Amino acid sequence: MPEPQPDPPRRTGARTLVRAVLGSGVVALGLLSLIWSWQRSLIYFPDEGAVPAAHQVLPAGQDVRHRTADGLDLGAWFVPAQPEVDRQMAVLYLPGNGGNRAGRTQIGEELAQRGFAVLLVDYRGFGANPGRPSEEGLAADARSAQQALAELGYGPDRTIYVGESLGTGVAARLAAEVPPAGLVLRSPMTHLADVARAHYPFLPVGVLLREDYDVVGHLGRVRAPVAVMYSQVDEVVPAEYSARVAGAEQVVDTLVLTDAGHNDPVMFGAPLADLVADLADRTGGS
Repeated sequence: MPEPQPDPPRRTGARTLVRAVLGSGVVALGLLSLIWSWQRSLIYFPDEGAVPAAHQVLPAGQDVRHRTADGLDLGAWFVPAQPEVDRQMAVLYLPGNGGNRAGRTQIGEELAQRGFAVLLVDYRGFGANPGRPSEEGLAADARSAQQALAELGYGPDRTIYVGESLGTGVAARLAAEVPPAGLVLRSPMTHLADVARAHYPFLPVGVLLREDYDVVGHLGRVRAPVAVMYSQVDEVVPAEYSARVAGAEQVVDTLVLTDAGHNDPVMFGAPLADLVADLADRTGGS
């Protein structure tokens, strides 16, 4: 009886290649599955620690609690306007995807000095607030914060929404739903997928992303005047995307810095506060 012969080398090589391709596919699918599952940890970077009482870090600052439609009790800081320059207007400050309100004290002070009352918001999961951040969750938090300002005497017609970075998506959506006196977008993105592609060009982010933050889409439904501020050397939100937002027909003023990083102090300072004041002057809020 003849002995069995081994497979020809070509067939063995083909099988090895098929196994390698299948193995690579399984690894790739596993990696994409992990990214899908953990993507929110790649989007949100909250400082979950407790923040001090408002009056400890901001003159005349007050702690405010507001409750969202889905039942979360969230903390924020209210900063009254300096009395001698009080415009009888407020700013609802909607932050980006990192830190907490303790990192926004500078802009709170700058705006109060220009006559605005300010509500510095922390989203769910930020600054010891309960819950986990998501696009729908942040939208609910912004609506609740706007209602809290209204209860303090500042309706939307006397409020300017200021969105920062990821918060530009939150602010633009809120402005489309509840029209304000004005809208200021600092370092705006067109939508989240564009920024994700810039940072992760090797991933199919259009398929993977569950969050949208379509600033351009929301802005198309905004009827309030809009001002935009961004930096030409922003390392987080590429300037080309902010420039596209600045080209929208609703935009009446644009401030472009030439040498500021995304989180440099100047991005939370006088230039942004001056832009808000200029927009308020345009709306008659002086």
